Amino acid sequence: MNQNPPSPDRPDAGQGAGAGGPYGRAASVLHVRCAPALPEDEYRAVLELLREFSPVVQAIPPSAALVQARGAQRYFGADAVRIAEMVRLRAVARLGTDVRIGVAGTWAVAAMASARVPEPGGIVAVPEGGVDDFLAPLPVEALHGIGSRQAEALHAYGLHTVGALAAVPQGVVERILGRRAGRQAAERARGVDPRPVTPKDLPPAAAVRHRFTGHELDGALVRAALLDLVVRLGATLRDRRQAARALSLKLQFAGGTHWEKTRRLPEPSGHDEDLRTAAYRMMDAAGLQRARLTGMVLRAEDLTEAERVARQISLDPVRESRLTAEVAVDRANARFGAGTVRPAATFRRAS
Repeated sequence: MNQNPPSPDRPDAGQGAGAGGPYGRAASVLHVRCAPALPEDEYRAVLELLREFSPVVQAIPPSAALVQARGAQRYFGADAVRIAEMVRLRAVARLGTDVRIGVAGTWAVAAMASARVPEPGGIVAVPEGGVDDFLAPLPVEALHGIGSRQAEALHAYGLHTVGALAAVPQGVVERILGRRAGRQAAERARGVDPRPVTPKDLPPAAAVRHRFTGHELDGALVRAALLDLVVRLGATLRDRRQAARALSLKLQFAGGTHWEKTRRLPEPSGHDEDLRTAAYRMMDAAGLQRARLTGMVLRAEDLTEAERVARQISLDPVRESRLTAEVAVDRANARFGAGTVRPAATFRRAS
């Protein structure tokens, strides 16, 4: 195994146990684990970063992904471990989040390798000829796809390690766990996993969030924070040239409880005015009185490309003026920085 911090300037980076010859041979699958509590928008940013290295990226919600790096190895002239190091370096430098990466020849082994990386991040690579040595000492609980009840059943028969499980005939494992689960466990214990990495993205959505410094009771401050979320979400959608068909608001309360509601928009939109109207109506529907808020999440769902949305002339001069101003605000923020121009209500009051 090879566990290294990202060090792209080393000429021998990635040439350890995970190299397996030119371009890493069969070790071309990366299993990437993000922090478990990583917000969805940051998780999506990690997925976009992975697509810079390979078009074959499979999202595994809520915080993992698979990458088939064979093409990237040829393009960069590097082995899979080197690719993993570059991924981790860019995630830390660009996104401010560390990742745990397993490198192997199959999905299951790569997933087990990434699970062996201690937090917050690092790389564990399993070379083509070292799969048995990597798997054998692992507890059966660590076998990809094994649940707690299945592990208990295997323990009852004296099978406590993956190596012991691999030494048992497949038919015996099938009798213990059932035909399908037993066959799968026996194969993965030997490092066999025929599943390919299939390109898959998360359902189209965009989310922004706000965390209060304490337990917020001031309705005016809550409404101002919600307006700020609307402005940020609208800017994100317009920057992506997307429009939302639905909007979801999640309110988080002291004590860990939450309230969530989704509202369909009359027509797809990425404009602040439309998003604000829906968000305010959902907030009113929550019926907050003395609720102690700790955070809010506003999510645009069922996204579509903005150019596919028919532009209806409203004949409302006020709305048309707001849309014209919105374009000017977007240009100003693009030039001088996000949030430079925004509603006055979103600025914190001077104490």
